[in-house]
Amino acid sequence: MSLVTLSAAEAMQRLAAFHTIIDARSPAEFAEDHLPGAVNWPVLDDDERREVGTEHKQVSPFDAKKVGAAMVAARIGELLQAHVQDKPRDWLPLVYCWRGGKRSGTLAWFLDQIGFRTTLLQGGYKAFREQVREQLTTLPSKFDYRVIAGRTGSGKTRLLQALAAAGAQVLDLEGLARHRGSVLGGLPDQPQPTQKAFETQLWHGLAAFDAARPVYVESESRRIGQLQLPTALLDRMRSTGRVVMLTMPDTARVQLLLEEYGFFAGQVERFCGHLQTLVELRGLDAVEHWQSLAREGRWAEVFAELMHRHYDPMYLKSMQRNYAGVANAQTIVLRDGGEQALREAVQALYPAPAHAPFPAAG
Repeated sequence: MSLVTLSAAEAMQRLAAFHTIIDARSPAEFAEDHLPGAVNWPVLDDDERREVGTEHKQVSPFDAKKVGAAMVAARIGELLQAHVQDKPRDWLPLVYCWRGGKRSGTLAWFLDQIGFRTTLLQGGYKAFREQVREQLTTLPSKFDYRVIAGRTGSGKTRLLQALAAAGAQVLDLEGLARHRGSVLGGLPDQPQPTQKAFETQLWHGLAAFDAARPVYVESESRRIGQLQLPTALLDRMRSTGRVVMLTMPDTARVQLLLEEYGFFAGQVERFCGHLQTLVELRGLDAVEHWQSLAREGRWAEVFAELMHRHYDPMYLKSMQRNYAGVANAQTIVLRDGGEQALREAVQALYPAPAHAPFPAAG
């Protein structure tokens, strides 16, 4: 057989056609970012890759190739034994490495020699990454956004989840970023992805959408935790997005925050550390007061004060400054964050058949 090669642009349109997408790079490279759905078959591990690189710089490229070839030959035997023995004749793998060179080329050659119809990604991950960056400058402009807005604790994320369950197209930016977008927004035991991985997920989500249908998305600032939104996406959301403003009674908002951020009861000092970053904005006295409430376990009080004195004023100013559609926003009233209230909001925004599934609140 002969290897099939595809450009990054072609491969990105056909990812679903492959049974397995194989990343032949080292585990550290894979962890930083990889093609959607890829599995890691490292032809060189992290230490071996460093050793070959050192040989290349300090001795010669020729000697580095000799060292690397021995490592690669041994590792490919292990990979074939571990992953290929159960694959049927019609298995279709796509293989790539950093630049589509020796690592992926060698692995792909072995798979091809076995008899599998193997495809090699031209230019490797580097070419894929360039395509992601390029497409994120144009792809966001194809969609009509419904921007879900509302003060902290108004149920924006829950409404997005309910819309997705009802069949709407939803771009959950905070879900992809693994961060709720505020000073307290980091998720417990869930580090944020790298910027590259975040952008890959954004591209993958947008590429799957139908431009003839609206895309529901939460109002966001330029950064979500440590991650930055692509300029083209943020500009499109702000300039043309149709704003839907959620409102909820303050008592219900506090209850929702207690549910969403209840884990801080077991991480009080972490919570107080986050509050310390607000000293410049709100003053030391206010921050120490909130920290004292938290240490005393008076969570409803601290959340209510943070809402009124910090989050609400900043959010409303930000919306008025950044989102052109806020003046003509559709208003949706949620009486609480429960299932029935969310169901009614979904019906108002995205009428669906009565038999459509609906998630339990949580």
